Amino acid sequence: PQCSSSTIIRWIVISFLMIGMYILGTMEGKSEVLKHGDGEGAKQHAKIKDKNNEFGTSFTLERVQNTRQAAQSLINTLQEYYGGKEQSENMMLHSWLTPWNFENTTGDNGMVDKLVDTMARALVTDDQTDFIIGTIGSSVAAGHDNCNYDSYELQMERTFGPVWEAAGMKLVCQNAGEGGGCGDDFSNQVFCIKQNVSPDIDIAHYTWTYFEAGGPASARALESRESLARWAQMMPKQPPVHVYNTGRLPGGGGEHDLAEHMREFGYNAFYMQTGFGNGGFDYEAAKKNGVDHFGWGVVGDGYHNVTRYGEDESSPVRKESLGVVMRNWHPGPLAFQFVSDTFTYIYSQAMIQALDLIESDLKNGIDPAEKWAASKRKIRLKSSLPPPKFCDPLYCVVDEAPGCINFEKPTYGWWGARVEDPEDGLNPHKGEVQNWEVWHKEETLWRGVSKQDQTYFEDRDDKEICRHLDACGGISATSKDSGSVVFRLPKQEVGLVVICGCCGKQVGTDMILNNTDIEISYNGQVLDRNAWDIWPNGKCVRLMKEFDANAAKATTGHNYLKIEAQENLSQPVRISHVITL
Repeated sequence: PQCSSSTIIRWIVISFLMIGMYILGTMEGKSEVLKHGDGEGAKQHAKIKDKNNEFGTSFTLERVQNTRQAAQSLINTLQEYYGGKEQSENMMLHSWLTPWNFENTTGDNGMVDKLVDTMARALVTDDQTDFIIGTIGSSVAAGHDNCNYDSYELQMERTFGPVWEAAGMKLVCQNAGEGGGCGDDFSNQVFCIKQNVSPDIDIAHYTWTYFEAGGPASARALESRESLARWAQMMPKQPPVHVYNTGRLPGGGGEHDLAEHMREFGYNAFYMQTGFGNGGFDYEAAKKNGVDHFGWGVVGDGYHNVTRYGEDESSPVRKESLGVVMRNWHPGPLAFQFVSDTFTYIYSQAMIQALDLIESDLKNGIDPAEKWAASKRKIRLKSSLPPPKFCDPLYCVVDEAPGCINFEKPTYGWWGARVEDPEDGLNPHKGEVQNWEVWHKEETLWRGVSKQDQTYFEDRDDKEICRHLDACGGISATSKDSGSVVFRLPKQEVGLVVICGCCGKQVGTDMILNNTDIEISYNGQVLDRNAWDIWPNGKCVRLMKEFDANAAKATTGHNYLKIEAQENLSQPVRISHVITL
């Protein structure tokens, strides 16, 4: 039988209603994902190329608008939380060596321009799915005396991550912070920037400032920081370096000079206690009245008494823990929240400016990928940077960042030197005994976790969120039967070779420099022990300062370093790092 026209119309209307409900449900599902930030947003908004999009990027106007909305919403939330726009900016933008100004229209704003450029390239480049912030530093960076979950890096992943999900990406915060027991400090670890964190980081964080106190250490720190900032510009994404200091802004001197010198490349340093003070709370008056908000174990920073994620916590023990500002010399969760919020606030501002540039291109028919894709980033050479102000030109004026193999944990990047396969055809020592073994110190779940949090988490199924990732390690020989370890070295520009011992701040002298029970050779030539020196700190020994006429040449296309246990070796030798340049 034939359908009447009214029946046909009825079915058409019902069909459109069903389609509309499906689309609405899909949109609501996406909105719910972004609101909760549970990690599914990246799946919903993945960088999938639209076949109808004429440009070389999947970053469409719709995605620009979604990402801007997420970033602006987060900025608004933080401004409300910290007492309004003016107070928020005093606390989070003006607590740096060079204050951030995202409203400057004079064109003299290279530091902001660098950060905006970093954001724009990450957003537009289709084959980049992660935005990576890599932190090197001490136990402050590691989050010790807290659950790892409460470190500033993981708080930042949870706070800033949903904005990147709206962009079809994932925020990854790599935390290579470590306790002091391994003996490292800034001076050797900056050489390992491509090993400790990924060589593809978008932003580098440096948190070694507790080790910089004192005259000689302060001078060495400026050398190391400038070296790091320069080496970073030789890495694929040329990441800006941002320093986190728990203290107060210095009145002047070398730190300010370095910030100005490297401003164009995004270098800057944040001072946490200055940020708290810039909010207007009178900490000195509170201290006179008996409450030192930066005292050990004190709850409340003068503005809030618990982290945002602790506001609804039902356990009094956990809630009190989440309100601690300073555990001791280590910050607590509430201080780490402020650190996370500060970085997040600044990066969200830069992201909005990047989105404005991308949107302008799209609306004007310009392919953003032609300008902002990672492949369009100009390569930097050592001649592209200004002359060094503090660092040694021999090591910091180079076209490649140093290489490093670091046997400590954690590492996220690319090893420079590598342990050669004893049977590899290119190994010049093939056939010799090569039995050194990798060793790591076993750490318990509760190492570096406060007693408050141990009490709360010890019987919970999610206790693993407290575990810290750092552990000492090395490749080890225990007797002459260990034979040798052979390292294949990466391309060397200068000829620097450094090895470090494990574990302790001064182990380099007895374990390596004066230890005649090991013999070290370079390309088959035994190195003269009299030419070695303790450098750059007490756990490390510089075997070669640079290439000279006497350095043995490679015979197989690679340079090789061999460390061999001798007949009378009675104490373990553990090598934690091999650094080359």
